Amino acid sequence: MRTIGLIGAGHIGSALAKLAIDAGYDVVLSNSRGPETLSGLVAQLGPKARAGTTQEAARAGDIVVVTIPLKNYKSVPVEPLKGKIVIDTNNYYPQRDGQIPELDSEKTTTSELLQAHLPESKVVKAFNHIWFEHLKTQGQPAGSKNRRALAISGNDAEAKKVVAGLIDTFGFDVVDAGPLSEGWRFQRDLPAYNRPFNAQEMKVALGEAKRYAELGR
Repeated sequence: MRTIGLIGAGHIGSALAKLAIDAGYDVVLSNSRGPETLSGLVAQLGPKARAGTTQEAARAGDIVVVTIPLKNYKSVPVEPLKGKIVIDTNNYYPQRDGQIPELDSEKTTTSELLQAHLPESKVVKAFNHIWFEHLKTQGQPAGSKNRRALAISGNDAEAKKVVAGLIDTFGFDVVDAGPLSEGWRFQRDLPAYNRPFNAQEMKVALGEAKRYAELGR
């Protein structure tokens, strides 16, 4: 797998693109405004980056990252992502995304919504609980003392293995939180969210997570 497609090229998308290029990948970036608006970012990233439409990024990527406002998840192209690993970085912010009843009632999770939209893709939730600046600065070589850990969740074991390897290449340990239905454990405002934990601390934080209803939110 040598190409990573990015649907969304904001703070997280551009940080992941840089990490991917540094690790030897080619990247294809896209956003909702068109490839011509990404010329500056592509020039900054260098010759292993190019811009395309969301369809082109979806087709080109061996792994595709969806990093757009959650309210726009149904705009993600379905057909070119069939059979592919799709990394979901999304968080739910009602003030930005509007109220989504299935999430307000905690009957499902953000990544399960994307998985339902992409039934033949292998969705893995990752990178939603780290500040984009820390993606750039806090990676360390494998085996480093107190290396920061990131959580993932997903329903496909092989897809999670691939994403875990990518995260390790980017400089972080990985803690598997389980299937997509457990992805709520590292969503916003919970103990694992945006905290520089090592793997053991991350496991504890995931175990301490409580549903928003329990927290009175």
